[in-house]
Amino acid sequence: MGPTRRDETRPAVQLHHVDVFTDTPMSGNGLAVVQSSLPLAPATMLAITRELRQFETIFLTDPDEKGATARIFTEQEELAFAGHPILGAAAVLHWERAVDAATATWALRVAERTLTVHTRRRRTSNVIDAKMNQGPATRLRTLAASQTHEFAQALGVTDEDVRHDLPCQVVTTGLPYLLLPVTGRGLAGSHVTGPDLTERLHGVGAKFSYVLDPDVPEGRTWDNRGVVEDVATGSAAGPAGAYLIEQGCRSAAQPFLLHQGRFVGRPSLMQVRMDASGDLWVGGPVVSFATGSLVSGFAPETTRDPDGHRPVIA
Repeated sequence: MGPTRRDETRPAVQLHHVDVFTDTPMSGNGLAVVQSSLPLAPATMLAITRELRQFETIFLTDPDEKGATARIFTEQEELAFAGHPILGAAAVLHWERAVDAATATWALRVAERTLTVHTRRRRTSNVIDAKMNQGPATRLRTLAASQTHEFAQALGVTDEDVRHDLPCQVVTTGLPYLLLPVTGRGLAGSHVTGPDLTERLHGVGAKFSYVLDPDVPEGRTWDNRGVVEDVATGSAAGPAGAYLIEQGCRSAAQPFLLHQGRFVGRPSLMQVRMDASGDLWVGGPVVSFATGSLVSGFAPETTRDPDGHRPVIA
């Protein structure tokens, strides 16, 4: 069974730990979904994210039977968009607010964007299949050969393991990724080599990098310091999928699987599909691992947010 129906008498701040892009607990990409009956201060959300130590944590406020407002944090910053948090949050909403429904559709409001997510409950397991519409991909830049070489060095890839038959591009469906095509050997050896990757990426209009073996296809990415490797990056799956289709590596006529997480011992599968209008759909299973309450650091004292109306837990 998934998380139980929402109980209005429960503490104000609830926690759900789910694993995304897998149907097996303690595999795939772990995620913390935090629901609060009161809006939390950004500093509090960042502190909770650091305490929970997931790659990303998503915070939901104003949930109802149609969706919720969401904010997504890494241990370093707030993101305007991310993939696996949206899918995991939609699964939690299905478990709590569509208890008797086999399928549901959710609108998750993140920053200035509303994302549509379809969910389907499996009959015999604690799993929700979720897929989100990331919209059309936009190619922001194609890098020159010299720039490609510089980024290959920054990502630990030798020139021999760069796929020179394919371009290095910056592509986005909400979060811009630099996509570096490599061989299988290049993917296995890739890593962040220096402290200035953020500045390098900013110079070409990218937020993060995604090293991609187009033959499998399989990808890898890290925080820009290279400290933590992400398990399965839904926000990169849309751009990577559009890139693979545009370059003729995959067909737009049918869905395909993008692999990630093998190198951190949590192999994950992300399904990518381009619909007839050119929108990218990214999805996979979500399995519930744990539920609970956050009970420390949420004293009754509240402050007011800048508009002077809604209380914020400090």
